Amino acid sequence: MKRTIYLLLALLALVASGCSSQKSKEEPTLLFGIDIEPYNVERKEVQRGESWSKILSEYGIGTQKVLRLDQLTKEVAPLRSIRAGNHYTTFTRKDSVNVTLDYLVYEKNLIDYVVFAFVGDSVAVRTGEREVTLKRRKSTATINTSLWGAIQDAELPYALAAEMEDIYQWTVDFFSIQQGDKFTVIYNEKFIDTLSVGIGQIWGAKFTHKGQEIYAIPFEQSGRLQYWESDGGSLRKQLLKAPLKFTRISSKFSNSRLHPVLKKYRPHHGVDYAAPVGTPVRAVADGTVTYKGYNGAAGNMLKIKHPGNLQSGYLHLRGFAKGVRVGARVTQGQVIGYVGSTGRSTGPHLDFRIWKGGKPINPLSIPQKPAEPIAKGNKARFESVRDRVIAELEGEVADSVKIKSVESLK
Repeated sequence: MKRTIYLLLALLALVASGCSSQKSKEEPTLLFGIDIEPYNVERKEVQRGESWSKILSEYGIGTQKVLRLDQLTKEVAPLRSIRAGNHYTTFTRKDSVNVTLDYLVYEKNLIDYVVFAFVGDSVAVRTGEREVTLKRRKSTATINTSLWGAIQDAELPYALAAEMEDIYQWTVDFFSIQQGDKFTVIYNEKFIDTLSVGIGQIWGAKFTHKGQEIYAIPFEQSGRLQYWESDGGSLRKQLLKAPLKFTRISSKFSNSRLHPVLKKYRPHHGVDYAAPVGTPVRAVADGTVTYKGYNGAAGNMLKIKHPGNLQSGYLHLRGFAKGVRVGARVTQGQVIGYVGSTGRSTGPHLDFRIWKGGKPINPLSIPQKPAEPIAKGNKARFESVRDRVIAELEGEVADSVKIKSVESLK
């Protein structure tokens, strides 16, 4: 009997010893790489008009340390770049009679942060990134009003709309999307814990527009990852479909339009895009600036000469982008100015025009020349990628079929 009791006590002691050992080996709880156990941790929001000097002075951080901090943060997060609405987290010692701040972490955005350390008399700075996990998604949505509306209705990440417009900006006229148009897209969605913070790589897409199915197949050629049609033609074309995003057409090309100011029927050899003042305007193709200035009823105006005897015009601008001047080279998609209402105008909009050989033509009906197609030497590899992407877009496939690495797109 005694022997049994001794054995039970020994066993209990062993279990207790194991639990104690396990407890001592528990990993510390880290936040931004800092062990939170000795600290009171508080997350706050930067208020309008607040500065780091003001915030840090409330924790007893003097001017000398703030000046030292200013020197250390110039390259990674200048103190003057503090933004109202962003968050910061303070780590103050639990065992201190007075409030002693050892660390303050400023969240530059949802992913990037900066740690200010004030341990002892020293001041130190380091940057970090929150751990982001990726989840592969395949989503389909039907358009009732607009691309953005479809994405909102389907509760998809808003960033997906911008990515889709970037991919199809040469091929799909987003200003003439029809009810019933639809798309399917495969992409990575980024998460911090359970919070969606954006999207990553687009692995493929299919956009059905006016009954036509337009695939976007990712593939790298000449060291550049681009999107291609299923036949190997580039989605990238000579001209962008439109010189600005997220707007609507308020007036089309016409040889006899009732002028909104003059109330007379006159030719309108351009397309008007209604947009808020300050909306960036992009060059529709590579070219050279041939005119920049104020031109009466046209207001602030730019003209750009392009290959193929084409010239584009941008009227009623509020102003011009930095570096844009007569003789300057611009690239397709480069911001060249900003929507305004200068000249003879009833409200903020861009009057966009195209001339071929000096003759005005309708910007909405310009024949599009594709960029260089898939090279013969890349055709077999491209077709292998294409077949796998289309198979996944059209239905369920084995995990081994899915393209998951950018290296597989070469």
